[in-house]
Amino acid sequence: MTHGFRTDTHDPYLDGGHDWRDLATRYALLPLRIFLGVTFIYASLDKLTDSSFLKDSGSGSIGDMMRAVRDSSAIPSLVDTALDNPVAFGYAIAFGELAVGIGTLLGLFARLAALGGALISLSLWLTVSWAADPYYYGNDLAYLMAWLPLVLAGAPYLSLDAMLRARKRQRAGYQ
Repeated sequence: MTHGFRTDTHDPYLDGGHDWRDLATRYALLPLRIFLGVTFIYASLDKLTDSSFLKDSGSGSIGDMMRAVRDSSAIPSLVDTALDNPVAFGYAIAFGELAVGIGTLLGLFARLAALGGALISLSLWLTVSWAADPYYYGNDLAYLMAWLPLVLAGAPYLSLDAMLRARKRQRAGYQ
């Protein structure tokens, strides 16, 4: 076995023996988690507090918005399903966004929350922003892509998931 040694003349470690690059890599997804969590909570609260959004019809209503995008969506039948009860669909989206945002911010069931965020973004891309031309003008596709790293990695640091894993390992006698 060969052992290498460092010839640096300075101490590359900042905190607890971790190089700054190691720390940056470890926490690389944290800004994305914060951004998506806050954004989805804000979007949820915006919908829930907008007096015109959660209505079947009228200016700014979920019903009128869904009727306006129906013919240009990738999956009109998905819009038709939402139009069966647009107010219930609006509440489902709003509470779904709230659950996803809270789960993402706290890192609780982080992969599941990210999957929920990805599915919400996918459904909005296939319905509301599908007709955006060119495609990159529709922000729902970018949100969908932003959720995928969190689906894959979860929230391994600074999260309730990490705290629960550590507690479980401690109880099992592992360090």
